[in-house]
Amino acid sequence: MAEVLLFHHAQGQTKGFLAFADELRRAGHAVHAPDLYDGRTFDSIEEGLANVEAIGFETIVERGVHVAQELPAELVYAGFSLGVVPAQMLAQSRPGASGALLLHSCLPTSAFGEGWPAGVPVQVHAMEKDPFFIEEGDIDAARALVAEAEQAELFLYPGEQHLFADSSLPSFDADAAALLSRRVLDFLANR
Repeated sequence: MAEVLLFHHAQGQTKGFLAFADELRRAGHAVHAPDLYDGRTFDSIEEGLANVEAIGFETIVERGVHVAQELPAELVYAGFSLGVVPAQMLAQSRPGASGALLLHSCLPTSAFGEGWPAGVPVQVHAMEKDPFFIEEGDIDAARALVAEAEQAELFLYPGEQHLFADSSLPSFDADAAALLSRRVLDFLANR
């Protein structure tokens, strides 16, 4: 059983995000899914990002760090899109990480220090034509991470949807999400 700290995407704790957390729990994992938005959800990524700008990007990350400080160090840090920011930062900077799951996004490891920590396995999942992932450079960051880390996998799925693993959004892709879930559960089974 793994202990997972899972951060939501820009639209907040949607029903699909919470369903994903519950799927991991049903598989026997302890999942912490904090609400970084104080109960608010948004109908679009753009509205969610406007909320992040209003709150302050640093505040969102600080909220994620605060939650982590209340938990053991031996966590798998996971995030959906925006949630990748605190997940990746914690996986890289907080000693004891058991792994990282970066869903729909990836940042250059240089954003959080000197590189990916030795012995911390990581998976990155995205669609091969997702404009957020491709055009904003996440694909390059993911490929560099895979080249740098000892245990890293990049999974690209057919399609162009961004939040394809959130079953409550129009971007949901059932086939890709099912494969992502299987790969994530296999990853967690080894933590």
